[in-house]
Amino acid sequence: MKNEEIRALSIEDLRNQIKTEQTNGQQLRFAHAISPLENPGRLKVNRKTVARLQTELSRRNNEQASTKA
Repeated sequence: MKNEEIRALSIEDLRNQIKTEQTNGQQLRFAHAISPLENPGRLKVNRKTVARLQTELSRRNNEQASTKA
């Protein structure tokens, strides 16, 4: 996912996407442990995607907290 796509998501969509990506990452790691993946770079891409999603979610939570104060 690109940053523009991530910014377009709602907070609830971000949370759902984080869960989905984490589940996919876990399945990739299990598959890689059993037999090597054709493209092990997918593991790195997945971790970075989850990090981008979490960063955007925390940024929005911080914005909401600062506007309430």
